[in-house]
Amino acid sequence: MRRVPHDIQFRSDVTVELIRANASDADVLFAARVSTQGEQTLDAAKDEELDTSRSKGLINYLMRDRHGSPFEHNSMTFYVQAPIFVFREFMRHRIASYNEESGRYRELNPVFYVPGPERNLVQVGKPGAYDFLPGTPEQTELVQSEAKRVSTAAFESYQRMLDAGVAREVARIVLPLNIYSSMYVTMNARSLMNFLSLRTKREGTHFPSYPQREIEMAAEQMEQHFAALMPLTFATFNENGRVAP
Repeated sequence: MRRVPHDIQFRSDVTVELIRANASDADVLFAARVSTQGEQTLDAAKDEELDTSRSKGLINYLMRDRHGSPFEHNSMTFYVQAPIFVFREFMRHRIASYNEESGRYRELNPVFYVPGPERNLVQVGKPGAYDFLPGTPEQTELVQSEAKRVSTAAFESYQRMLDAGVAREVARIVLPLNIYSSMYVTMNARSLMNFLSLRTKREGTHFPSYPQREIEMAAEQMEQHFAALMPLTFATFNENGRVAP
């Protein structure tokens, strides 16, 4: 039986949702203090209302001198929707746990990324220090029309193979990298700071980074959640040049 044709959708966003978190500045403090206080830290470790307001100095010391392990005793799980080429960049970071939607086990939805008009299109500079400048209206129109044309043709090809009884894992080979996927990603604060240091471009960073804009869009949303969950850790991360400890 032939499938009902899907309505193809085009998006220019990346979405990140915080699913669950066990992460606070207090997690850093009790983990650090066990080295000098041992069992005396147990009460603080169990106190979910622990006052951390006067503990910025210790967190700053740990960040500044790169004592990183106390920042690992926490967890954040995000649900991310983004085009597949963004996920390939994500998975370069082997400091997180990933589970992604599978094109082997389900028919993929016809949702494709097309850069919005605000996306810079012209690359200038040299490797490792590129700048991206706005494109002309003609370039923007070309990128959008070509992306939509190729995505539509590819998904129609994908459906024709599925209609003919071809396995999903084979039919998917014609789909382009701008098709959306979804995944859960779990990491601790130390890993997240490493990710943010590489996937955001900020003034005043000790090691400048030049991320692709689409993964930076995801990183910016993850950073907002991090800042809300662990404000002291986040502040000292920025004050120390956004270098992961």
